[in-house]
Amino acid sequence: MSTQTLLSYLTVNQFSEKHPAFTRGGLRALIFNEAQNGLAKAGAIVRIGRKVLIDEGKFFGWVAGQNQGGK
Repeated sequence: MSTQTLLSYLTVNQFSEKHPAFTRGGLRALIFNEAQNGLAKAGAIVRIGRKVLIDEGKFFGWVAGQNQGGK
């Protein structure tokens, strides 16, 4: 049997509606600075032409990695 992984790509608006803790402006700021904050390295942002999509699983993996335990 083959294992299939369900990928979830959302636009900024869809992501913000689904996860209200992340505002559209806040997400756009994170995306604008993706090279500096590590989102690009995490692969959480996907661009298709001008459309910007957020890989939900990778984004929350990146969020979990941001918690340094007060270091």
